Amino acid sequence: MAKPKRVGHLVLNVKNLDESTKFYSEVLGFEIALQRPTGTFLTCGKIHHDLALFQAPEGAMPVTEGQLGLNHFAVQVEDINDLKEVYDELKDSGASMDRNTDHGMTSSIYFFDPDGNKIEFFCNNTDTASEGLDLMRSPERINKELVLD
Repeated sequence: MAKPKRVGHLVLNVKNLDESTKFYSEVLGFEIALQRPTGTFLTCGKIHHDLALFQAPEGAMPVTEGQLGLNHFAVQVEDINDLKEVYDELKDSGASMDRNTDHGMTSSIYFFDPDGNKIEFFCNNTDTASEGLDLMRSPERINKELVLD
């Protein structure tokens, strides 16, 4: 069987395309690659699109957190300074925050988009992927609260 290379992109159905496009582009910093009346394609700047938003049909119901389906998706930033910048922007925008966690190998902030989808922004705390994997596998590793205020 072929080994997956990477996750290609994420597509979300949203209640209000304009509101979600504004949140993902103006608050989170994604760049709009293409915008159509029924969908917006967003990029981190290197490939055609990393995230797409499509207008859901009227009356569509969201999946309740903790049920089957998407738990969250994660977006990497360069370092802890960038993570703090995102955190401050989210707080200033009034976004619904979930938690901040120091996982050891990563530092993460968790929050919700306008439709209640949980998102994680994170930065690596190790210099190499192998160091991060070793830390992840360590039986002594525990998650701790990440204080950014």
